[in-house]
Amino acid sequence: MEKIQLLKYFVGFFIFMVPMLTIQSQQDLTAKSVIKKADDNMRGNTSQADITVKIIRPTWNREMNMKAWTKGDDYTMILVKAPAKEKGIVFLKRIKEVWNWIPAIERTIKLPPSMMSQSWMGTDFTNDDLVKEASSVVDYDHKHLGRETIRGRDCYKIEMIPKPTAAIVWEKVIVWVDSEDFLQLKAAFYDEDGELINIMNSSEVKLLGGRKVTSKLEMVPVDKEGNSTVIIYNDIIFDKDIDDNFFTTRNIKQLK
Repeated sequence: MEKIQLLKYFVGFFIFMVPMLTIQSQQDLTAKSVIKKADDNMRGNTSQADITVKIIRPTWNREMNMKAWTKGDDYTMILVKAPAKEKGIVFLKRIKEVWNWIPAIERTIKLPPSMMSQSWMGTDFTNDDLVKEASSVVDYDHKHLGRETIRGRDCYKIEMIPKPTAAIVWEKVIVWVDSEDFLQLKAAFYDEDGELINIMNSSEVKLLGGRKVTSKLEMVPVDKEGNSTVIIYNDIIFDKDIDDNFFTTRNIKQLK
């Protein structure tokens, strides 16, 4: 009888401790580790995505279709497929340099750091938001601000401050990352005066490319009522090998 009671005790203790250890291991994650997990989850080693971008204004809307390729933090290529007016425009990020191919004038323009804070193709995203010249892991210092619930999901709330040597558009970014699947569900962007400028909400969790991702991103400027930009991931292929030479100015004109 004593052996049976002892066995029940150990079984009960084990069942109790496993979730406690899981919770403790999540709490022990550094803020930087949480951001890296969220970044890795959305990027993979490589990604190829079909994307729809919707610009929403009080009196008009505009829609674009794009294809995007990424490889780690260093390489990004974005090709505009539609509408016809912008078709063929390409943005390339290679390491810390960013180029823009404009087929209408047959020119490749290197974007200076001063242009990274400007609107990307008339959207509410900046050039840096899309091509991510800065790395959310390497170019920021990270700090836990506690936990909050976003749309029913428990989230880490993390403050990101640009390092002094990094050329970053924002003075501060606060992000909310789901503690279970490491999905970034919200981000708040602040300027050098500490004013909140944009809020980005990520939603519509789907299984794309074999992994769980937020398939809809909506950037909302806080001082422009009725304005927003929505990015929808229609499809993503993760971890398919892409050669570094794909991300070159020589290749930028040949994309279709």
